[in-house]
Amino acid sequence: MRRRSLLAAVAAALTLTVAAGAALTGCGSARMAALHANCTTKGLRWKLTVLKKKPHSAQREARLSIANKGAGPCVFHGFPAFEVHLGKGPESDARGHGKALPIDLGRGGTVTAALRYRDCPTGTPPDPLMVTNDLAVVSAPRDYPGRQAVVARDEKGKRLRMTVCADRIWMDPPRETAE
Repeated sequence: MRRRSLLAAVAAALTLTVAAGAALTGCGSARMAALHANCTTKGLRWKLTVLKKKPHSAQREARLSIANKGAGPCVFHGFPAFEVHLGKGPESDARGHGKALPIDLGRGGTVTAALRYRDCPTGTPPDPLMVTNDLAVVSAPRDYPGRQAVVARDEKGKRLRMTVCADRIWMDPPRETAE
C-alpha cells in the first residue's frame, strides 16, 4: 500500500513538472517562434487607444494593440513602426525602449505596446515640432513597406486627435496579452 502511494506521488510530481515545462516552452516561446514566419502588416489588426490624460502631466499615454488575424501563427519580432504625420510636413515617430523579445503570436493572439508622448496643452500656438492628427501610420516589425493607417480613439471608442509636441514618441517593448 505504501509503495502505491509513493508511486502516485511520483507520478503526480512528474505530471506537474511536464505541465510546467510545456507552459515554459509552449506557443509563446522563442524556441517555437523559430518555426513560424514573421508577422506581416496586412495579416494584423491594429487598434490605437489614447488613454485619459492624467492631471498636471505633460505626458500622454496610449496603447497600440495588435491582433493576428492571419490564417496561422506568426512571429512578432521587434518593435512595430509607428508614426504620426501632419500632412506632408513634420512627423513624430516612435522609438522603442527596452528589449523586445520575439513573440510567437497564434491566430487571434494579441500583442500590446505602451506609448508615451509629450502632449501639447490646449491653446498652444503652432510650433515646428507640433504634430496633430487623428491617424497614425503603422507597420509590423521588419515589414516597413507594408504600412497602413490606424485611427486614434479614446477609451470609449470615440475618434480622437493626437497632438504631439515632440518629434519622438516612446514605445515600451511589445507584450503578449489576453484580449
